[in-house]
Amino acid sequence: MSLVLHGYHYSVYNRIARLALAEKGVAYDRVEVNPFAEPSPEYLALHPFGRVPTLVHDGFVLYETGAITRYIDRSFAGPALQPGSPQALARMDQLIGVIDSYGYWPMVRQVFSHRVFRAAAGRPVDEAEIAQGLSGSAKVLAALEALASEPFLTGADLSLADLHVGAMVAYFTLAPEGTAALAKYPRLAAWWARVRQHASFTTTDPGLPKPDRVT
Repeated sequence: MSLVLHGYHYSVYNRIARLALAEKGVAYDRVEVNPFAEPSPEYLALHPFGRVPTLVHDGFVLYETGAITRYIDRSFAGPALQPGSPQALARMDQLIGVIDSYGYWPMVRQVFSHRVFRAAAGRPVDEAEIAQGLSGSAKVLAALEALASEPFLTGADLSLADLHVGAMVAYFTLAPEGTAALAKYPRLAAWWARVRQHASFTTTDPGLPKPDRVT
């Protein structure tokens, strides 16, 4: 079997795909693709928009993170990552939609990127972006708190929603302000304390860049 994940090491969406692969216990190869650089013609042949990640499984090419993680769950043995009941499955899709549509930009691109990533890389930090991100994140966290079940977001078992939301919360809480914001939502904070202990979150931790490695 040939299974290759093309992605950017620090991409939150690349990590989501890696989390799904880790939870299923699937071995794969990785190809580094920097979406902030000019994509190669070879990569554009796989992903016409030049984004990450892209999964190639025995010649089958798939991009878009939600499609990739669902495909991984359907294609490989291991624990099911999608609930069985229609309502729980709908809740999973809703949680993923909420974090994608409303959480990614303020939590990752504003709070994490400016407070943590840019600082580690020796780049300028914009405090106004952080403030805007924290303001925007509050509504997202409140929505997640209201929707979340226990012990995992969709109920008794870990699902793709936990991986999708967890990858973004992992970055968000690397900022001290992010940790403080999450603490205001007790159910969500308790969920994060549980899910972050999964081995998949340890093995997929991308770390932070060093100035000499940033392009």
